[in-house]
Amino acid sequence: MPICLGLAANKLHHQNEDAALFSFLRACEAGIRELQLGFHAIGRTYDAISAAGMLHGYKDLVRYPYGREGGLMKLVAEVVGMEGEDRQLDGAIYLADPVDPSSIFPEALALKRQCVIHGKPFLSTVASARDWVEMERIHAGLPRDRNADRFFDYESQTLALIAHDAMKPTMLEFAERNFELLSRYRRRVGTGTTGQRLNELAWSKGWPADKLWVDRFNSGPLGGDAQIADLVLERRCQRAIFFEDPHVARQHEADIQLLERAVTTVTHEAVCSTSPQVAQRWCDAASRRK
Repeated sequence: MPICLGLAANKLHHQNEDAALFSFLRACEAGIRELQLGFHAIGRTYDAISAAGMLHGYKDLVRYPYGREGGLMKLVAEVVGMEGEDRQLDGAIYLADPVDPSSIFPEALALKRQCVIHGKPFLSTVASARDWVEMERIHAGLPRDRNADRFFDYESQTLALIAHDAMKPTMLEFAERNFELLSRYRRRVGTGTTGQRLNELAWSKGWPADKLWVDRFNSGPLGGDAQIADLVLERRCQRAIFFEDPHVARQHEADIQLLERAVTTVTHEAVCSTSPQVAQRWCDAASRRK
């Protein structure tokens, strides 16, 4: 079945022709049509696309209620899946204004949390959405889009590898499974314990003992997320793989949100993956992309 995503963009991202939503659609319209992607678009987002004359005549763009009328809540339910109904989303694109309080409304936080729980993509930046479309094109056997090459330019990029405590074993398994690909990055960075355990893994696999595989920052509660957020803001970190544990209360919630907001601030530059399933699917596509 064709893939279907929820689609929502804050006003900032569709208020002029150069806004993020339109940038994404211009870059990916061909891929969207090739893949026959379906979109359940929140009212104002749908109206903006229609007013701009984009995705003209595209039958798989469906209008949902405004956010204030429960549109975003309906997307959350459809990520979970409505039993007995043909209403299930495969993920969501949610382009948030990093300084708009609506980005931390319960329905916005729940949309991300349910995507993480169910292993579905939550795409919060233009770069993440463009990268995801190219990933799905590769899995569909379509030829490489040269305009997406920058997302696969590992040798010039920095990768952040971060995992909550319960997800550290999963991160180690992910790194071991994809060690060759991840080693192609010019630099890898991580927070405290995760970084140390990844270095130990790399040394066990023959990485030079006098060389760090991951440059370690502080642990998350001691400011490591903030240090990596600074790299993101300075365009010195292009991809973050952040395995979140959505089932526990997070004592350093503000630090985590800071990193997430840094990523959305540089929406055209930074790609972020928040679940092992999505990150692995990207690695599989990257390995196949020629």
